[in-house]
Formats: sequence, C-alpha cells, structure tokens
Amino acid sequence: MTTLTDRPHTALLVIDVQNGVVADAHDRDGVIANIDALVGRARSANVPVVWVQHSGASLPRDTEPWEYVPELKRQDDEPLVHKTYGDSFEDTDLEAVLAERKVGRLVVAGAQTDMCIRSTLHGAIARGYDATLVADAHTTEDLTEYGAPVPAQVIAHTNLYWAGQRAPGRQGGIVNTAEVTF
Repeated sequence: MTTLTDRPHTALLVIDVQNGVVADAHDRDGVIANIDALVGRARSANVPVVWVQHSGASLPRDTEPWEYVPELKRQDDEPLVHKTYGDSFEDTDLEAVLAERKVGRLVVAGAQTDMCIRSTLHGAIARGYDATLVADAHTTEDLTEYGAPVPAQVIAHTNLYWAGQRAPGRQGGIVNTAEVTF
C-alpha cells in the first residue's frame, strides 16, 4: 500500500490527451476509447478524475493543439492541472488536488508514454503514491527519426518494466482497461 497512510482513496489521472499531443499517436482512437471507458467507470464509482494539460512552445495555451481531444469531456467539477514539465507533479498543484481528496493510489492513462507518462509514474512512486499504469490506455507518437523504437515497442517496454515497479511501501503495476477496479 501507499506510504501515504492517511490517503485511502484512488483517482484516475488522465494525462495530456490533447489534440497536438495525440494527433499522430499510435492507436489513437483505441486508446482514447479506453480512456473514455475508464472515465465513465471512475465517475460511476465516485472516483475522482483528475485531468492534466501540458503547455509549452509546441502547445501554447488556448490554441487548438493545446485543447483536449473532443472525444473526452471533462466535467466542471473535475480538477484540471496545468503543467509545463513532463512530471505532472512538478511545479503544479497536483499534490494539493490529491491531498484534498485523500488520494494515495493513482490509475494512470494518457500520453505520451515515453515522456509525461513515464515521468509522472516515477514522480508518483517517489512521492509515496501507488501508481498503476493502464497498459492499453497510453500512447505515443513515432519518434524513430530521433532514434527511438517504434511506438508499439515503446508502449510494450514501458508496460514490461512498470509491471514490476515497486519501492518500499509503494506499488506500481499494470492492468488493462477491462480489468481496472476503482
């Protein structure tokens, strides 16, 4: 269990599923459909859905690429965390949002696998959270021209190493969308 002993709750963390981030992502539509299913199940179980939105030089605020994809609809009462670094905790109010809701376990989905997903997963474990990656609900774009493996291999490798991730008093792990429990 999490080392945050006063935080018994779980939250779904949806990271950077923005037009400019997932436009050319591997299995874009399938991943977004899985995330949408997770959001619906979290809401039905009264589990907080926390949305994270990146901005930067290639994603200027209030532009079409910066906006969340139209398939996913955030409700007004669901927190939106704005970030400028890969780790969703870094220089944001995410920790305060989770503390207010007594969240010690995160279920993580979104983009990009090899950047913000990995950074946030490691940031969560380092800060005392349990962090479960939804194996079929994260994606990345093709960065092979920069020396990266093809997206399917990036995703598979991340699932492989996160499946066994743990630290003292904290647990990582993966699960498919259909098997997520809140």
